[in-house]
Amino acid sequence: MFTGAETSNSNEYLQIIHREIVENAPRQSFNEVKWNITACQPTAAGDSLETTFVDMSLPRTSRQRGLVLVALGLVLIPLSFGASWALAPDTTVVSSEATAHTGMTLVGVQGPGWGGNVTALDERGTIMWGVKQSPRGEETISYQDVTMLKNGSVLATFADGNYQQCGAHDPPCKRTGYRIIKSRPKPHIVAEWSYPVRTRKDSEVHDAEPLPSGDILIADMEYESIFIIDQTTGERIWTWNASQYYDSPSDPTKIDWLHINDVDRIGAGRYLISVRNTNQLLIIQRGRSVVEVINKNRDPTVLNKQHNPHWLGPGAVLVADSENDRIVELHKNTSTGEWEVAWALSEVGGIYLEWPRDADRLQNGHTLITDSENNRIVEVTRNGSLVASYPVQALPYEADRLPDAESAKIPYKISKHPAPDKTMQRHHLPVLSTLLSAARHVVVLPYWVSEVHVFAVLTAFGLIGWGGVIVVRTR
Repeated sequence: MFTGAETSNSNEYLQIIHREIVENAPRQSFNEVKWNITACQPTAAGDSLETTFVDMSLPRTSRQRGLVLVALGLVLIPLSFGASWALAPDTTVVSSEATAHTGMTLVGVQGPGWGGNVTALDERGTIMWGVKQSPRGEETISYQDVTMLKNGSVLATFADGNYQQCGAHDPPCKRTGYRIIKSRPKPHIVAEWSYPVRTRKDSEVHDAEPLPSGDILIADMEYESIFIIDQTTGERIWTWNASQYYDSPSDPTKIDWLHINDVDRIGAGRYLISVRNTNQLLIIQRGRSVVEVINKNRDPTVLNKQHNPHWLGPGAVLVADSENDRIVELHKNTSTGEWEVAWALSEVGGIYLEWPRDADRLQNGHTLITDSENNRIVEVTRNGSLVASYPVQALPYEADRLPDAESAKIPYKISKHPAPDKTMQRHHLPVLSTLLSAARHVVVLPYWVSEVHVFAVLTAFGLIGWGGVIVVRTR
């Protein structure tokens, strides 16, 4: 060790030590390097230095520790996933009340990847028929809104790829629009109307609705507009552009500007529009433009990137409040003119709602909910009691119970003792929840996979990587 008398020569000794380490490192493994940490001072001018090496090699048990870390990582994933699978509530629930109806439930499934399909379920949740292939025989990227027409056919909005008719875009391109599907003698597509889009992402037609005239009302996300087309000719006969109300970018096709995802006719020439990215619902009147705004202040505690509002009559609307993971019924306060939450539901059958994207009030007063990231369709009573739960393919977008569809106009009366809204009791971890949501759009995941599993996977890979490095260094 250096003494006080040797301090003046310490820099020289440290340089020698550093040189020896550098020269030895390329020729020896990390575990074989002898670190020169002490030195004796020269006994006389010109005498050679005597050096003492202290062995700082990793102990032999380091390899064992590395193997233990790797083993822990390999065990953590199946243990966490296996426990959750074993303890997860069943998503197939069919009560006697559910089997009392004989109507079919139509489901539009967006799916991850090329997983789009239209599926019909009976009262027990059994698949009656389904369509997933395009007219070209390929699988479809996505389906969204589904509506039964008077002739028994189904109108379904979609987005698909590999088209050659691309307008201003280079082929192959994506197109979006609607298809007409017949279920007999076997499910098949009989017609398609579509237009090319720059990209499928944030450009899909999410909603199309037949009008009493026979024309089709469409929510256009590519150019952020609402328009009506003549179903016979396919020609556009009326358009409302969102730029008439909102300040628009120079090219709305290049960004996800407003994300208009729904439009419903609520009266003669009167339409309810869902503008997702502003947390607002608009009511427009042909010839007058916007006549009412629900959630003027864009308050995310009222609505947060909502989907598929169901108009229940003047002063009441049912909405899938998607990013708040709940269903809400909003009533207009006649004194203030503001729209307020009159009823909310965030948990069904012991499972929190995850990104619900549709809610319809049924004629029996129940509510039908599309619980997208839990991959289920549920029917509940006003107090939230579960009537039925049908598991469906990944990422369902919308469901219609027939013959009701969205015909019921039954708002709930405000209760003096409402059920507690558990939405704000939940605690999401921002980074982990974002990763999980992104994963659900790429691969099919069970509904019970949560942020805990994302953390377990990341931790497991960290342990495996850490242990692996130790094992390699101690070979």
